[in-house]
Amino acid sequence: MAPTETNNSHHRRSVAASLVKGVYTLERDRRYHRKGPHALAPPWWEFFNFKLFKLLVDNHDTSYFGAIYEYAPPYPHHHHINYYGQRPPQYVVAFRGTINMPGNRKQDFKLNLHVIINNLKRSTRFQIGLESVCDIIKHVGPSSGSVWLAGHSLGSSIALVLGREMVKQTGAHLETYLFNPPFISPPVGRITNETLKIGLRFVNSVITAGLALAFRVAGGRPSSSNADDQEPDQFTVLSSWVPFLFVNPLDPICSEYAGYFKHREDMELIGAGRIAKIATKHSIGSILTSFTRKKDSSEALHLIPSAHLTINSSRLQSFKEAHGIQQWWMRDFQFEYKLYQYN
Repeated sequence: MAPTETNNSHHRRSVAASLVKGVYTLERDRRYHRKGPHALAPPWWEFFNFKLFKLLVDNHDTSYFGAIYEYAPPYPHHHHINYYGQRPPQYVVAFRGTINMPGNRKQDFKLNLHVIINNLKRSTRFQIGLESVCDIIKHVGPSSGSVWLAGHSLGSSIALVLGREMVKQTGAHLETYLFNPPFISPPVGRITNETLKIGLRFVNSVITAGLALAFRVAGGRPSSSNADDQEPDQFTVLSSWVPFLFVNPLDPICSEYAGYFKHREDMELIGAGRIAKIATKHSIGSILTSFTRKKDSSEALHLIPSAHLTINSSRLQSFKEAHGIQQWWMRDFQFEYKLYQYN
């Protein structure tokens, strides 16, 4: 009997999360000089019939921040189609998150700062990742499902921005798995008072939309009520790319993604869809910092128009568990799922 769609989704999520864990373990193997039979990383990809194709190395601290895996089954692909729900990817490009250890801490925290100030595209890790993904796309073509992107935490930010760039530069829609990606905003979702929470999000949307329109006026763009629609809308271009987004409500780093998508629906219901449409593609921080950059726009790189959103509603005991990668390969975790499609 063929696996159900739920089983297929679990398998694909588990594969993506395990390959990301493989990058963490590769870096720890490097730091602790574990080689050959002493290395702990290979089982994380060999179990799923992948092999290590290329290491992505940070040229500042020589750490392994990413890896490219190539699918190498012991028998023909058609035996694996049902297991994955469709053909498995030929390559997976995976990125680890922050490792809070001497030797990693300085450069990883520097990259976290790039994420916070909306400047990740200027980092060497992003540039190395972009060149590597473009090389693979040239080799295998942009066919759907042939290349996956995956990342956790800081690595999820890299995968997200890479996915955005591939849509904009080449039109390729890469299947992307984003585990606990940072949402650059106060975690309003952690507020227990529902009225206060809704009110804060509404005020934030009004301010964000107002600043976005004011920025266009200051920049010499049209000042009419339709100003946001009179320029090429990159957000709409991105809307057909629908990454898989995995968040935990107990993780303040990523939890606001759930509120971001739900609030957009709530604004439509109360007749404030116009405000929501403008606010959902901007953040206050990115708008303000764009005034100090000559070439950068107010595009907020952590915001995405569409997503397959999975929220882990299992009971976890600590922030470490709520933010950890291991929760995403557990089979018995409780979750809520919803597709959000921007239009």
